[in-house]
Amino acid sequence: MDVTNAGRREGADVVQMYIRDLVSSVTRPIRELKGFRKVHLAVGETQTVTLEITPESLSFYGIEMDYRVEPGEFEIQVGNSSRDADLQKVVLTVV
Repeated sequence: MDVTNAGRREGADVVQMYIRDLVSSVTRPIRELKGFRKVHLAVGETQTVTLEITPESLSFYGIEMDYRVEPGEFEIQVGNSSRDADLQKVVLTVV
């Protein structure tokens, strides 16, 4: 995700990544914070922020209390807050 300081002063922002399991064998939260990075930006500066999606990011405890990743679709949500209007969303398919 690209982050740009469009203001008149240097500043900082926090890019947040949330993951939602769209189809799961157990009920999961609608939005789970799975990564974030704080960036400091000079006036007019743009930085590309990369957040890694690992198997750990997609894992959960199943009904039998085994830690696993299930195949299916995951919605990846990235933005500077958890508000729907502030998030860019893509779907990741795990096979």
